Amino acid sequence: MSSPASAALPAKTLLALRHVHFEDLGTLAPYFKQRGYAIEYVDAPIFDLRTLDALSPDLMVVLGGPIGAFDEAIYPFVADEVTLVKARLDANAPILGICLGAQLMARALGAKVAPLGVKEIGYAPVALTAAGQASPLAALGDVPVLHWHGDQFDIPPGAAHLARTPVGEHQAFSLGKHALGLQFHLEADAASIESWLVGHACELGAAGVNPVTLRADAHAYQARLAEVAPAVVGRWLDALET
Repeated sequence: MSSPASAALPAKTLLALRHVHFEDLGTLAPYFKQRGYAIEYVDAPIFDLRTLDALSPDLMVVLGGPIGAFDEAIYPFVADEVTLVKARLDANAPILGICLGAQLMARALGAKVAPLGVKEIGYAPVALTAAGQASPLAALGDVPVLHWHGDQFDIPPGAAHLARTPVGEHQAFSLGKHALGLQFHLEADAASIESWLVGHACELGAAGVNPVTLRADAHAYQARLAEVAPAVVGRWLDALET
């Protein structure tokens, strides 16, 4: 019989809702594993989200994708995903939203999500608000992050506005300790950027964005992002555990 000291501790569970296969946890996956999380991906467009228990995972991460947070008339699964995210938020259970994921969180919290009017695509730093400077995002400093969106959320009622850019005023929000929404991509991995460039080739062409520039920037900023992304998430997780 194993002694308590030798018994393996059960892993914490992380459920990642994914919308397109290449927009995954990226560089954050190894860090979550290091923190003791067992990662399970659910492909939201093809999974029956009604069968999921919103409160079962220790952590939920809602990832990005090329559709809108109010697109259930075109993509019916979005309604079930909003219901799932809302249940998680209503229970104050830890949830991280990235890009579309943050927009779905904002919608579930009663905030508007609407077209920005332009495509914000490329690497650039965010400017932190006073609340942002006192948040886990302070670890970002002036490191450029990947922006890739055409919609923008309003800051939900009761949430803190954490970051902005000259193009998009609302780049991040938090609600209590449990909910963090990021419009930008901390997790993007230069090693898989080619999948992004191919997968979103039509959007890039329509927006007049040069894939050559995006590729070069992804590799130029990768080393710094690989340091600050876990630092941001780590500070958020540390706050959750206190």
